[in-house]
Amino acid sequence: MNEPAESGIDIVIPNWNGRRLLETCLASLEKQTVADFKVTVVDNGSTDGSAAYITDHFPAIDLLQFPANQGFSVAVNRGIKNGCLPLVLLLNNDTELDEHCLEVLLESSAKESAYDMFALKMLAFHQRSVLDGAGDGVLRGGVGYRLGTMEKDSPAYGLKKEVFGACAGAALYRRSLFDRVGLFDEDFFAYLEDVDFNMRAVRYGSRCLYLPEAIVYHIGSASSGSKINNFTVKLSTRNNIFVLVKNYTPKTMLRFLLPIIIYQFFWFIFVIKKKQLPAYLAGIFSSLRLIGRMAKKGGVLKNKSVLSEPAIREKIIASERDVVSSIMCRREQQMKTNKVFQIYLRLLC
Repeated sequence: MNEPAESGIDIVIPNWNGRRLLETCLASLEKQTVADFKVTVVDNGSTDGSAAYITDHFPAIDLLQFPANQGFSVAVNRGIKNGCLPLVLLLNNDTELDEHCLEVLLESSAKESAYDMFALKMLAFHQRSVLDGAGDGVLRGGVGYRLGTMEKDSPAYGLKKEVFGACAGAALYRRSLFDRVGLFDEDFFAYLEDVDFNMRAVRYGSRCLYLPEAIVYHIGSASSGSKINNFTVKLSTRNNIFVLVKNYTPKTMLRFLLPIIIYQFFWFIFVIKKKQLPAYLAGIFSSLRLIGRMAKKGGVLKNKSVLSEPAIREKIIASERDVVSSIMCRREQQMKTNKVFQIYLRLLC
C-alpha cells in the first residue's frame, strides 16, 4: 500500500458493465459538501464502454482496468491498495450519495475513535422511505443480513448503534483496519466476502458503528441482473461453506450445528422453489476444491484471535437476535405471521 496521508477518504467503486449507473453515482460525489476525498473506479473488464465514459466525462477519477472480470474482492483490493488516505469508502456503482454523506463520515470517524468500521444508512433507490440496510448482522448459519432491509424507515433507524459489521456495498473503513485484518478474500470472487471480513474484524476485536445520517440510495443487484440467478446461487452456496470452514472452530461448528442445519434446509427449499438446483449443486462441488485452503486460512486466523471463542460466539448469537427481530418486523409490516421465528428465538437464541 502507498504511504498514508493525514486526512481524507479514498472512495473505491468496483464496476462491471455499469455505464448506465455511473453517471448518477459519480455525479452525486461531485455534489458533496466536502472535497477531502479521492475517487478510484476499478473496471472489471467491462464491454459496455464504461471505461471510455469515465475518461470522457469524469477525467479527474483514477481509473484502474482489468482485461476481464476478476470479481468483487480482487477489484476492491486493487482499489484499496491504490490509495493512501486514512479512510476507505467502498461503494457500489448502483448508488447515489446524499450530498452531506461524506461530511458525516469524516466528522463521525473523527469523533468515534473506538470504531474501525462504519455502516451507512442504505435506502431503496426507487422507494426512498424503505430501508435497504442499516448495518449488517450475521446468522449462526454463516450468512449475513442487512438489518432493516425492506422495512419502512422509522425513528428506530435514526439512532446510532453498534452493529456486527457493514455491507461492503456502502461501508467506511479505517485503512489501519486492513493492516490488522487483511483485505477481502479473493477466493470468494463475489458474495459473502464482507461477511467473512466482518467475522475476521470481530475476531480481532474491531467494532462497527451504524451512522443513520450518512445516507446512500441503493438500487441493488444491478450488475448481476437479478437477486436470484445461477451466478448468485452458485457463489452464495459455495461461499457460505467457505465462511463456516474458515471462521468457525470445530467447537463453534458443533455448538452452532443445529442452526447451521436449519439454515441449510431452508436455503435448499428456497433453491428448489426458484428452480436453481443445478446452480446449488455446482456451488457445493465448487467449494470442495478449495475447502482445504479455507481451513488453512482459518487456522492462521484463529491463532491470531484477540477475542476468545466464547466471546465471538456471544457476539454472533446477539447479532442473530437482531437479524431475526428485523425479519419479524418486516414480516409484520407485510401482514405475515411470525410464529416460526418466535419459536426459533425461544428455543435457539
